[in-house]
Amino acid sequence: MSAVEAYMLFPIRALGRYSLLMTQAFGSLHEVNVYRKNLFDQCVKIGIESIPIVALAAAFSGAVTTVQTAYQLTSPLYPKSIIGAIVAPSMILELGAVVTGFILTGRVGARIAAELGTMRVTEQIDALEAMGLNSIGYLIIPRVLAGVFMFPVLYMAAVFVGVGGGIFVADAGGWLAAGEFIDGAREFFNPFDPVFGVIKSLVFGFLITSISCYKGYYTGGGAEGVGRSTTQAAVTSCVYILLADLLLAITLL
Repeated sequence: MSAVEAYMLFPIRALGRYSLLMTQAFGSLHEVNVYRKNLFDQCVKIGIESIPIVALAAAFSGAVTTVQTAYQLTSPLYPKSIIGAIVAPSMILELGAVVTGFILTGRVGARIAAELGTMRVTEQIDALEAMGLNSIGYLIIPRVLAGVFMFPVLYMAAVFVGVGGGIFVADAGGWLAAGEFIDGAREFFNPFDPVFGVIKSLVFGFLITSISCYKGYYTGGGAEGVGRSTTQAAVTSCVYILLADLLLAITLL
């Protein structure tokens, strides 16, 4: 096989290898009780320890969106409450999930790829297999499940903090009172919007953790390979978050 053919077939091989790894991982779901302590640890690392940085990013996103919306809506024909009607759905439908996804791609995805990559190149994964442990069930399933469980929690926290940041800046900056902001947000609230946001967060949580596990689990090439896998995990996760964001919007909205 020529180098050109190998290069062209690489995405297909990678997809097949990823699918096979996920099939083996979810085939180990019946063993999750054996690894429940590992699952709890990953929920803490992925979810609880990420709350401060997610809240910080969400607060600034809500605040900046509020200021920019107020800057653009200068016509007296629009009531000021329209700012709340724009900022709140923006946080619920898009910013709460996407900003959280990008934050976790760097913080969680890179860490997972680096951890598993280091274990691979130092032959710790081989040692687990030699001791009779299912390395895929022990290392991958807890991380993927923790991502799927905790990402919606982080999404909801991001939405509350982001909308709260918008209300605070709008009121403190004199653009509109907090009551007007909330009235505008209530007037155009659609009950499906938070459902859509939770669905996105579930998909993003799975993509980030599964792609990072895949990149880390199949790391090769020593320390340089670990660095390469970490970078690839972060970049690939970001790309797939954007693709999934578009596909979900087209199919569900």
